Amino acid sequence: MAKSVHDDVLDGALNIIRNTANKLTVCRAQPTTYAEANATYKQAEVAVDSGDFTIADDASGRKVTVAQQADISITDSNNATHVALVDSGNSKLLYVTTCTEQALTSGNTVTVPAWKINIQDPT
Repeated sequence: MAKSVHDDVLDGALNIIRNTANKLTVCRAQPTTYAEANATYKQAEVAVDSGDFTIADDASGRKVTVAQQADISITDSNNATHVALVDSGNSKLLYVTTCTEQALTSGNTVTVPAWKINIQDPT
């Protein structure tokens, strides 16, 4: 018997990210808590809103594309390894992903290119 899921079900999870993420942080280590993403490991941050997220079909399910964030001020010198999306109003760490490791220097800026979060259809 085949498995299926309506796009609305997958979009429910993606909408939580789109509708509640209000900050993107660049981190020097993998954050596992809101405090780590928002302070401990944070090297740079930028405000985001629902307009920075686009939900659409993907080859194997659904995706939300996070828009490029350019010229983010760097506040901590170290090697960036992760990017996090947080809901600062509710102190929630919503999503963490790796990034290409690069040295960041306080006082400079960094650009996070567009990237996507996928949720696959059942198989």
